[in-house]
Amino acid sequence: MQSKLSINTRLKKIRLLLLDVDGVMTDGGIYLSNSGDEFKKFNIQDGYGITKLRLAGYRIGIITGRVSNIVARRAEELGITEVHQNLENKIEAYEKIIAKWNLADKEVAYIGDDEFDLPVLKRAGFSAAPSDAVSPVRKIVHYVCRRSGGNGAVREVIELILKNKCH
Repeated sequence: MQSKLSINTRLKKIRLLLLDVDGVMTDGGIYLSNSGDEFKKFNIQDGYGITKLRLAGYRIGIITGRVSNIVARRAEELGITEVHQNLENKIEAYEKIIAKWNLADKEVAYIGDDEFDLPVLKRAGFSAAPSDAVSPVRKIVHYVCRRSGGNGAVREVIELILKNKCH
């Protein structure tokens, strides 16, 4: 984990927040009904934080290993247009996104919770993990949230970004 000064310096450069879904935007649970319908629980405070960040001029995107209509719907509700699903190799989507928006690694924040997220977490200018992320992730990120995935971790990072807003 980096020093507080280093974290604040990193946060001032952020222009894009990228999010994993399961374990970050949700609690990581996959709820299935008897009929096979899948359910996910999203945190309303995280959602409001995403809206605040977007309205403050930041870009927001999702990179997730699973595919779900629920994720597409939630992204649409929040005004997130950069949605990449069904990806085991998340770094490919990351590289496409930063090229599309002409951004450098230092301008990207990423929140992830599991081993599939490690390549992106290592590249992003600011990396964060929910408190319940797996140990290898918690060991390499710049910031470990006090809150867990699906329980305000996203909002916690957004508040840090907005507090250190430079542009």
